[in-house]
Amino acid sequence: MSAALHLAKPDDLDRLLALVATFHDEQDLQTTDEARRAGIAPLLDGIPHGAAYLIGPPRAPIGYVIITFGWSVEFGGMDAFVDEIFVRRAVRGRGIASEVLISLPQALAQGGIGAIHLEVDRENAVAQRLYARAGFNPRERYVLMSKNL
Repeated sequence: MSAALHLAKPDDLDRLLALVATFHDEQDLQTTDEARRAGIAPLLDGIPHGAAYLIGPPRAPIGYVIITFGWSVEFGGMDAFVDEIFVRRAVRGRGIASEVLISLPQALAQGGIGAIHLEVDRENAVAQRLYARAGFNPRERYVLMSKNL
């Protein structure tokens, strides 16, 4: 199974939305189809704040990863956030997510990104081990906090 990444384009919207809906259902994220579409479509249209990648064959993707971009004084400029990463349940455990989480940050670093971040459920030890193997480390002094607007 290949973890090849393909930048998602507007024609990929329906395939990507189906994967995102599956991920949100698995994670019990309460989002609507409209909210998912509003969050994904601009990325496929080329908005500069992030990118969506399909994992595997573009016509029959096995997953996706969404990267968003920000700015950090601490990290010396542009940084990135893994907003979502998902691999279909049937092909998990084959190193696909690990490959993505190792290769994509390397490519982003070559493009001038100073750091890449992600969040993980405190109770999800499997995901924490995956992220640690890919070189992500917890920032012990910091807690991600959010406010819906």
